[in-house]
Amino acid sequence: MAGPIFIGHEIYRASTYGPGHPLAIPRVSLATDLARALGWLTADNYRQSPQATLQELADFHDMDYLRALAAAEQTIPPPEIQHRFSLGVDGNPLFAEMYRRPATACGGGLLAAELLRTDQTRVVYNIAGGQHHGMADRASGFCYLNEPVLTLRRLLTSGARRIFYLDIDAHFGDGVQTAFHDDPRVFTLSMHEQARWPQNRDAKPGSPGTVGDRAGGAALNLPLPKALNDCEFAYLMDHVVLPTISQFNPDVVYLQCGCDALADDPQSKLMLSNQALWSAVRKVKKAAHRLIVSGGGGYNPYAVGRCWAGVWAILNGFDIPRELPPAARYLLSAIRWHHRRGRQPKPDWLTTLGDRPNSGAIRDDIYVLADLSLGN
Repeated sequence: MAGPIFIGHEIYRASTYGPGHPLAIPRVSLATDLARALGWLTADNYRQSPQATLQELADFHDMDYLRALAAAEQTIPPPEIQHRFSLGVDGNPLFAEMYRRPATACGGGLLAAELLRTDQTRVVYNIAGGQHHGMADRASGFCYLNEPVLTLRRLLTSGARRIFYLDIDAHFGDGVQTAFHDDPRVFTLSMHEQARWPQNRDAKPGSPGTVGDRAGGAALNLPLPKALNDCEFAYLMDHVVLPTISQFNPDVVYLQCGCDALADDPQSKLMLSNQALWSAVRKVKKAAHRLIVSGGGGYNPYAVGRCWAGVWAILNGFDIPRELPPAARYLLSAIRWHHRRGRQPKPDWLTTLGDRPNSGAIRDDIYVLADLSLGN
């Protein structure tokens, strides 16, 4: 059986959401370059992502919306179209590759599903995927298309009987849960910061994204308290997430590995180190028969690049060096983070891949959350 496959594309290097946007930073390209600089990417384990066709995207997305999205690359849409489809508004900017870029991420997910179907590959890393907020008929939360939904639907039509979708992004994976709300073949579990967008701060138990939200029984949500540390995250992984995966017994696990839960990210108030996320990847890989891992959120370029390069190392069992070689240090030192929440890099952001673990006591809230999630 072939080793893990990395799916990427140069479109992520050349396109941008526009100046001032939280995603106007190098992420996929930086992580890819770091993996290459560390000798972890070769012609044997790298695949170029195709661009999903209009017909493939229409497996989930409304055709009128897709046509409007594609047309917006050429001509600024009129206000009624912008507001109908959330294009150019609500944090979803108009930019030159706004159709081709997410369509390429979706093509990578479809390729991942095809690679798993052949039984020659067990693990695929579609690093540019993970756009979990996109709705069938509109953009949402910086996501113009929903790659996880399209990928999971392709897996189902390719023979998968049960799929477990695990989302560790700091933001609730609302688009994926909504898409599979009534499908018992797909279990969605989202670990996300409590009261973080898109969940209303005053949401009552049972509202989307809260711990009481079971989405027809095939979903579970773990809304996480602010300042979550590595030990608390590991406790929930070991006592809730992994037993739930085992009980569901899926053919395939899809891990959305957004890294905006990291302590250095400006868009959340969780306090994880990348060691915590890498440990989760390691555990999920061991628990899964077949595995797709994607990216997702992440708004500190130094943190994202280092974390996602490390994910690729974990999937392969590569040793992560204590100190980065000069080629990798150069890549990190060349970053310029101009966003209003950007800041000067800490010294270890330029010299190491791994963060210092953020260990700490497990708060009572975590034990209560675990008990509620397990129905105790």
